[in-house]
Amino acid sequence: MEFFLSTNVRRSTKFFLYLISIGIIAGLGSIIFQFFCDAGMHYLLDMLAGYRPGGPKGEISIFHHTSVPFKRWMLLILPTLGGIVSGFIVYTFAPEAEGHGTDAAIEAYHKKGGLIRPQVPIVKTIASAITLTSGGSGGREGPIAQIGAGFGSYLATKLKLSPNERRIMMAAGIGAGVGSIFRAPLAGALFAAEVLYKDPDFEPDVLIPAGISSIVAYCVFCMVFGFGSLFESSPYFFKNPLELGPYVLLALILSGMSFLYVKTFYATHDFFKELNLPNWLKPGIGGFLTGIIGFFLPETLSFGYGVLQNALFNKLSLYMLIGVAFGKILTTSFSIASGGSGGVYGPSIVIGGCLGGAVGILFNHFMPEIIVSPQAMVILGMAGFFSAVSNAPISTIIFVSEMTNSYELLLPSFLVCLLCYNFSKSWTIYREQVKNRTASPAHAGEFFFDILKSYYVRDIKNLIRPVDTVPENMTFAEFKKFFANTNQQYFPVVNKYGELVGIFSNTDFRSILFTEGIEHLIIVKDIATTDIITTNFKDDLHTVMKKFTQKNLDSLPVVDTKNSKQLLGMLRRREVIAFYNQKVEEITRSSSKE
Repeated sequence: MEFFLSTNVRRSTKFFLYLISIGIIAGLGSIIFQFFCDAGMHYLLDMLAGYRPGGPKGEISIFHHTSVPFKRWMLLILPTLGGIVSGFIVYTFAPEAEGHGTDAAIEAYHKKGGLIRPQVPIVKTIASAITLTSGGSGGREGPIAQIGAGFGSYLATKLKLSPNERRIMMAAGIGAGVGSIFRAPLAGALFAAEVLYKDPDFEPDVLIPAGISSIVAYCVFCMVFGFGSLFESSPYFFKNPLELGPYVLLALILSGMSFLYVKTFYATHDFFKELNLPNWLKPGIGGFLTGIIGFFLPETLSFGYGVLQNALFNKLSLYMLIGVAFGKILTTSFSIASGGSGGVYGPSIVIGGCLGGAVGILFNHFMPEIIVSPQAMVILGMAGFFSAVSNAPISTIIFVSEMTNSYELLLPSFLVCLLCYNFSKSWTIYREQVKNRTASPAHAGEFFFDILKSYYVRDIKNLIRPVDTVPENMTFAEFKKFFANTNQQYFPVVNKYGELVGIFSNTDFRSILFTEGIEHLIIVKDIATTDIITTNFKDDLHTVMKKFTQKNLDSLPVVDTKNSKQLLGMLRRREVIAFYNQKVEEITRSSSKE
């Protein structure tokens, strides 16, 4: 016992150290990626175009602004060039790094045993930095998720860990990367466990490892760029229950816009996929289309966090908020869905925040006594919109609370996010999500008995076959005549009252079948066993399968729940297995449709 305990302690300690290593590397990766983004913004948008988009209050740029005058026409050129260079790097060295990296990490978890090629995080970092800092619209979570996930996968592979351990370490890397760069370590851990599925389901094996790595990565990142929330916002208090009415309407608007966003994104993706051009050139075309929108509305380019910060300070007009919300849907679709590299979380919270701000201004105008602070709806819009597009409401509530330091709005956020999730379950920005753990290839075979436990004999009563019984005093000679005219394999034996008293199979009488002189002396009661294994309508199918395997039986007598002597029919093992396979197929088909 002592040896066993010490072995478990050593194993847990090793795994704990692995998770700390993932956190350190993910934190350093976040620092490097943040530096690349700052440098790219300085040398491309600022120095070449004279465009200086603002940022969140909690983020200070390493570089000082230049005095280059604003050259609007450069906004047509830079996203185009950035898309071409990014596309060339991605499709030359790691084609799986195109698009938004979180989806690639989700796919690796479910379908590839957590395996990510080592070059993918490096390519993703460089390509995303070029895409985003040349004006392409996207977020940071995709690239940094792949950096953390890639190192977790690489470390597990080098240590020759099992596929399940590699998946866990890869997912811990997702949480560490996202939690650090958005300064939301708790949300990062929840996100890594929740974003894998469409249903409100968490990956329990991922939650604690991701939490450890995320906290370590957050501390490493913040030791360089400073602690504190990413956005600054005033404390908004939920005091008036009448506010819930506008919040419900906000959830409906956010859900409708999330549908538009997802459909636009993937319509653009499918269009570029079918476009008969070299793959590396497609992000350049997407960049040019992005630049056209940016020429008229520069606020839709790059990250857009400065717009969000101004919305939280109530510094933007209604028209600007609406313009950025719709424009950002287009620029993100053109930049990322065309094959460019970047995340979709960042643009989602900008779109949602702008929509929330616009709705808040309208309600404040018509109902100033109810919606006193329209800025509060910016925060609710951020949370609700991403819940709608990601199917990850719980982690999103914590994400936005940590990013804006606005825990006072937890109750309204909870309401808006859950409504948005329920209104929007039919679509998601993450196509590689599966319905739940049962439908995940990563858990194939694990849920056999879980599925069987969910159903009972009464659910398959249509599969119970009627059977001919034999009276206990029937002679074996009479039974031979009966046997010659039946296909039954099992023969329930009943007494004169029709009560089940025994059972035997066609293998039980082989030894006496051709023995002469005794067929008139033996009755079926002598052949039958009285130790009968039966089932009834209250048994779940897991219990039924255990009864089948107890004596390697092919059929079980089904008896009345209240009277164990009253036979209802026979249930065959093959039909229970066929029922299980049917349910698995239904779950798989349902998850593929969604």
